[in-house]
Amino acid sequence: MIWTVDSHSPTSLREQIVMSVRRAITIGELSVGDHLPPAAELGEALSVDRNTVLAAYRQLRDDGVLDFRRGRGVTVARTTSPPSPVVKSAYQLIEIGRANGLDRDQLIQLVRELS
Repeated sequence: MIWTVDSHSPTSLREQIVMSVRRAITIGELSVGDHLPPAAELGEALSVDRNTVLAAYRQLRDDGVLDFRRGRGVTVARTTSPPSPVVKSAYQLIEIGRANGLDRDQLIQLVRELS
């Protein structure tokens, strides 16, 4: 899996990490039981504070996506349905919108106006 974050993006680093994990699950790069890198290791690789990585992991845990096991690390607890072209396109729309300064509500409004 390729982990990337953009420190100049209007999207927080935590949210970028959350989106990276969700994207990897959606496109099948991560499956149930797969291990994620330790927060300190991923933080160092991305030049991000490990607490930012931990916050992203905790959000995903709270959403039921990840599982924390002492001594076993962080694993994928569940995945969504198989990737579809619509889901992939929606993720692309979100990324492009956020890169251009649009938040969730603005993207939803845009889709409503265009449909």
